[in-house]
Amino acid sequence: MGEDIVADMVARGLGLLVMAVLPPLGAALAIGLVVGLIQAATSINEATLSFVPKLVGVGLVLLVSASFVGGRFADYMAEVAEAIPRLAR
Repeated sequence: MGEDIVADMVARGLGLLVMAVLPPLGAALAIGLVVGLIQAATSINEATLSFVPKLVGVGLVLLVSASFVGGRFADYMAEVAEAIPRLAR
């Protein structure tokens, strides 16, 4: 019984982690692709040029998604805390 609860919590936690990581990674990937295309089209080969747009884009995505992801993590941690007494049986 306890193993089922732990396995379920771990699986849900990993799913939540993936859900939290995808928006910033997606933003960094999209911005990197656009900047790379612009650099290829203009023949500008500066490696540090893509850093600032990625930093700004990922920061904005984190600001926008922070309340949603934070709420999901808080709900998950509350469920984990409620499941602890069931594990002690």
